[in-house]
Amino acid sequence: MLSRSSFTSLVVGVFAVYVAHTCWVMYGIVYTRPCPAAAGGGGGAGCVWPYLARRPKLQLSVYTTTRSNIGAESNIDLVLNVEDFDIESKFERTVNVSVPKKTRNNGTLYAYIFLHHAGILPWRDGKQVHIVSPLTTYMVPKPEEINLLTGESTTQQIEAEKQTNALDEPVSHWRSRLTLNVMVEDFVFDGSSLPADVHRYMKMVQLGKTVHYLPILFIDQLSNRVKDLMVINRSTTELPLTVSYDKISLGKLRFWIHMQDAVYSLQQFGFSEKDADEVKGIFVDTNLYFLALTFFVAAFHLLFDFLAFKNDISFWKKKRSMIGMSTKAVLWRCFSTVVIFLFLLDEQTSLLVLIPAGIGAVIELWKVKKALKMTIKWQGLRPKIQFGTYNDSEKKTEEYDTQAMKYLSYLLYPLCIGGAGYSLLNVKYKSWYSWLINSFVNGVYAFGFLFMLPQLFVNYKMKSVAHLPWKAFTYKAFNTFIDDIFAFIITMPTSHRLACFRDDVVFLVYLYQRWLYPVDKSRVNEYGESYEEKPKKKAHRE
Repeated sequence: MLSRSSFTSLVVGVFAVYVAHTCWVMYGIVYTRPCPAAAGGGGGAGCVWPYLARRPKLQLSVYTTTRSNIGAESNIDLVLNVEDFDIESKFERTVNVSVPKKTRNNGTLYAYIFLHHAGILPWRDGKQVHIVSPLTTYMVPKPEEINLLTGESTTQQIEAEKQTNALDEPVSHWRSRLTLNVMVEDFVFDGSSLPADVHRYMKMVQLGKTVHYLPILFIDQLSNRVKDLMVINRSTTELPLTVSYDKISLGKLRFWIHMQDAVYSLQQFGFSEKDADEVKGIFVDTNLYFLALTFFVAAFHLLFDFLAFKNDISFWKKKRSMIGMSTKAVLWRCFSTVVIFLFLLDEQTSLLVLIPAGIGAVIELWKVKKALKMTIKWQGLRPKIQFGTYNDSEKKTEEYDTQAMKYLSYLLYPLCIGGAGYSLLNVKYKSWYSWLINSFVNGVYAFGFLFMLPQLFVNYKMKSVAHLPWKAFTYKAFNTFIDDIFAFIITMPTSHRLACFRDDVVFLVYLYQRWLYPVDKSRVNEYGESYEEKPKKKAHRE
């Protein structure tokens, strides 16, 4: 069996290989080898040349239709026409789109985007390129929030249509944004090794003795966020559509294609529109350089999380004594973790966040069982819970713990009750359960660090910190400092942002106590052992 250090080294080694492999894959995505024959000039054999290098005069046209395929100009509506289209100039325009009756009845509406020669209709231009994108999607509407005391809705009108439909029935939503890109680099591809990701967006024509690829038109689906969706009512006849355009480089185009394919794969595996939206936000709200930094930092965050988890489990698995450990702090961590998990569940948070939170809640429940020395015995189908007894040293620790909680309750309880009452009067919720969970989680975020103070008080009374899991603390501290950096630049609730900094203060106090109370080898460690205790050896046979 591998020792602890060997296992940790193995994990770090696997992590290093993973990071190196990811860097190599990313390099292969953003870098494309140009056609070697093009370097000699003239018409390189086997090369695919850009049609945009001829600087044609182009026009951009956007049509809408309820059909997924069109063959002529019948039954389609022109919503945007950009003459003298300049591929180098970005723009954003908002137009009103007529919503057909079929779409209002939970149907689908498609956008056809054509890039063609100016002055020629798209279906009469042999060198036009086009792409199709649905302007509607199906999603379960968000439950309406009301004031629990007055019954006042967030909207003054009574939505009769919502009452007729089941709340969990998906309805048609309008995508209010359409983001277009054209690859503008005059890049010469090697015809024998065309990248598979870009190839499906390419349309090639023969001009003389050379092969050219027409402009690569791309729709940025990652920009379609849940916050931009609008419910389509049966009375709606027009809806706004914001069409934005910007040029894109070949490297970013290939990266974006891979990311869109990844999000599509998640949806095929059962992820909802809201779950996929969480992943989209990582890429859309961040520039590429910061995204690369985020990847490396998140990878180290994951490594430290794993090492902290491993050492924490190892610490509590071998724990035989609660001397110097605050039982109240363990109970509070369990309560707060379970509350946060229920809050995320109530908010229908992404599975990417919900699953780790659920695993953490189960682990904290296991810690409580160890801290209270609980044993469960089954008498038939009825469980019987028994609690272990504490020795004199553990009872002394419990006295310090109770004393700290007594002082703390004078401050904590009025703050939590006052915050819950304020939110009940001024904030709207989906249900009483939602208000209760939100009140608990706000208390956890705002005042949760106060429940870390009893452990500091126990350390002060015992003049020792030898009983704490310092390895797990160290890894958690690294993650806390990483969280501090991203608290400034990543979008998150204010309460969660403040929670990142509150842990820093408590950890600094822990470090001060570590310096103030040096290691006393006569005291018991976290496993209930003393360094000065001589290990019992078996008698040696001659």
